[in-house]
Amino acid sequence: MASEFQMPKLGLTMEEGTIVEWLVADGAEVEQGAAVLSIATDKVESDVEASGSGVLHITGNAGDTFACGERIGWFLAPGEAPPADEEPPPGATPVSPLTPGDPAAASAPSRAGNDGARLFASPNARRVAAERGVDLSRLAGSGPHGRIVSEDVLAAPAEGLMPAATVAARQTASRLGVDLRDVRAGGRGPRLDRADVERHVREQMAAARPTATPSEAPLLQAPSSTIALTGMRGTIAARMHASLRDMAQLTLTMEVVMDTVVRHRSETDAPARAGYTDYVLASVAGALVDHPVVNSQIAGGRLALLPEVNVGLAIALPGGLVVPVVKRTDTLSLEALSAETTRLASAARSGTLSRDEVEGGTFSVTALGMYGVDAFTPVINPPNTAILGVGRLRDGVRWDGGEPVRTTLLTLSLTWDHRAFDGAPAAEFTAAVRDRLEGWGQPR
Repeated sequence: MASEFQMPKLGLTMEEGTIVEWLVADGAEVEQGAAVLSIATDKVESDVEASGSGVLHITGNAGDTFACGERIGWFLAPGEAPPADEEPPPGATPVSPLTPGDPAAASAPSRAGNDGARLFASPNARRVAAERGVDLSRLAGSGPHGRIVSEDVLAAPAEGLMPAATVAARQTASRLGVDLRDVRAGGRGPRLDRADVERHVREQMAAARPTATPSEAPLLQAPSSTIALTGMRGTIAARMHASLRDMAQLTLTMEVVMDTVVRHRSETDAPARAGYTDYVLASVAGALVDHPVVNSQIAGGRLALLPEVNVGLAIALPGGLVVPVVKRTDTLSLEALSAETTRLASAARSGTLSRDEVEGGTFSVTALGMYGVDAFTPVINPPNTAILGVGRLRDGVRWDGGEPVRTTLLTLSLTWDHRAFDGAPAAEFTAAVRDRLEGWGQPR
């Protein structure tokens, strides 16, 4: 009996997932628990296991985004057809009419046509089409199961041809959803180039006189390009807006003399030398143990003090950032903490973080010192009640018996939710972090 394969919910905060690729072919027999596809969420990219066994009938295409619980496929008995009343989930592209188990299904590269139907083309046909600028969605395939072959491309009538365009123009048009048949050349050569596509977009947007939503201002100019607030960027936008909307956030700053830390770090062998942010993380973890009100979240109208200290470290990525979590931070030595942050940062930049590595944070640290920033206003990462910003190391002066002495300073910026605790506890916690840094290595 047919059973649905649904987009899983891989974490408490996951709302939707985008299919990156299917790891098995449409029509393949799969066992429950076997990895069958990769998906991308707002935080990580993960392999997904089959929730059932049987012949896999795929209904969700690579690149499509589905809400958790929406159907992305079926598990069928051998020889069983998918339910006759099947309708593609919202946002999905209808699947090929190939039946499960059909050998052509495993090898037929696909793309969506202008009418939403899937078309199948051989690799050589796609290569020839790219070289000749042919729109495959306008062709009927003469190969097996309606597959488009190179002969179909070569025989395409003139009206099926796209205008000659550079690779950059085709890529830009694909990214912006532009039909190259609508673009006029700018006279710089026989082929359309990227500037032609961008000019076309500016003209179209200016002609459309786009209107803003009630919460947005109208466009001041026709933009040179646009960046979709979707995926990671869209999730960050939504969560940060919700964070500022739902919390009473305030920020204080405090100066720290880092001379002791600088000296300790310089005396450590280079291979085992921790970063300055690691010293801050270690100091934060100890301060959270001493000030549990900061290691908290608001739930059910109460402030819940959390027993484990799990500090998240914001890592910048192209197009956004992730916050991998150092679990039980307070139990780690500086050396172990440094090794863990190095590992997590590497995994974040390579896109191999697991769900467990980005969930469960009870407090966050974010650093902008490497960009020359002294102090800033970090935004709390829900459901935490506070976040600490770390500025740059800079030269300062202290006075010793009337003589100026050079010193190294750093500014900490604590943002906290005033609903959870007041300014005095916030200042006491930040001072505890400062004192640990200034007295590094001294018994407590």
